[in-house]
Amino acid sequence: MSVSGKILVLVTSYPGDGTGEAHRFVHVRNLHYVKRGFNLVVLDFSATQSFEYEGIRVIPPKAYSGTDEGYDLLITHQANIRHHYRFLKRHGRDFPAFVFFFHGHEVLRFKTTYPKPYSYIAKTPLKTATRDFYDTFKLFVWRNYIPKVLRKSTLVFVSEWMLDEFLKSTRITLDCISDKCRIAYNCVGELFQDGEYDWARPKAYDCVTIRNDLDGSKYCIDIVNRLAWANPSLRFLVVGRGSFFDHYEKAPNLNWMDCTLSHSEIIKVLQDSRCALMPTRCDSQGLMACEMATFCMPVITSDISACHEALDAFPNVWFFDNDTTPDLQDILSSLETGMPYEKVDMFFSANTITREVEIFEDAIRAGGARGAK
Repeated sequence: MSVSGKILVLVTSYPGDGTGEAHRFVHVRNLHYVKRGFNLVVLDFSATQSFEYEGIRVIPPKAYSGTDEGYDLLITHQANIRHHYRFLKRHGRDFPAFVFFFHGHEVLRFKTTYPKPYSYIAKTPLKTATRDFYDTFKLFVWRNYIPKVLRKSTLVFVSEWMLDEFLKSTRITLDCISDKCRIAYNCVGELFQDGEYDWARPKAYDCVTIRNDLDGSKYCIDIVNRLAWANPSLRFLVVGRGSFFDHYEKAPNLNWMDCTLSHSEIIKVLQDSRCALMPTRCDSQGLMACEMATFCMPVITSDISACHEALDAFPNVWFFDNDTTPDLQDILSSLETGMPYEKVDMFFSANTITREVEIFEDAIRAGGARGAK
């Protein structure tokens, strides 16, 4: 039997109030939750006044009125110490159940988990030490807090890799939390889920790479540029903001669009490209690559565990070792023999959102049962 309820969602920022597109992946989820019958309110720690965005009510911290609202469940995304933890310590007793979504950096130690930054990124010894001190502090806080509220909490990880890294970073043992852990992959955008890659259409590019941040070394723009130099007969396109090409010579067969794109704009670029080239050194799921694969275009990505976990089910994906320089024309020719590819529904909202709704329903039932005792 399905269960509905009133949910408060905590986020550091939210689209719709002139603050950009931050946490749109949370908004996409919320729209689905409302369709499933939940009464949902977002508490945006960056907001200064209440507003409504595409039918979702968003409030600032000062508008939270405590137990008067009668919430059945509290959801946190990418919880941090400054906002989420303080709210939980102050108001946690107002909620019969918690669901924590862990997406990445919020419970990881940068120094040990993420790759070394590019040399041009200004990192003074003081900044590096400060970052590591904060990471050590936040992990200490979560390591001590989570077990205290585990009885009424559910811990949701976007991949098995994320769970494994959480255990390493927090030093919380799986035996202590195994019955409270759930894996729920991020769902892809509807345009990728419902759209069809036009493999027969003439292509302006052979390989396209789309990244919001070109300066993050985990996104491997250096590898993309190296592959472009090594494959001079192919045409490359890189989309994203950053100063990488101010410091490294751009391959002559590589075009760079210094911008970010909406989902509809991304679709147009993908239709003009033979494949998506999406290497990574570290990722909890790699949602953009998952969206490209779901769109049924050929995808070339890195031979690392997180990529295999997310993309092994897709016949249109090729994995390569980041330390090698493969002949991309050979890989493309091999991938193109399988076109057109059939849709893989692993990241469809019907699967991912249904999984999350079941988690919420279980949490609300358990919270109600505890309250009835």
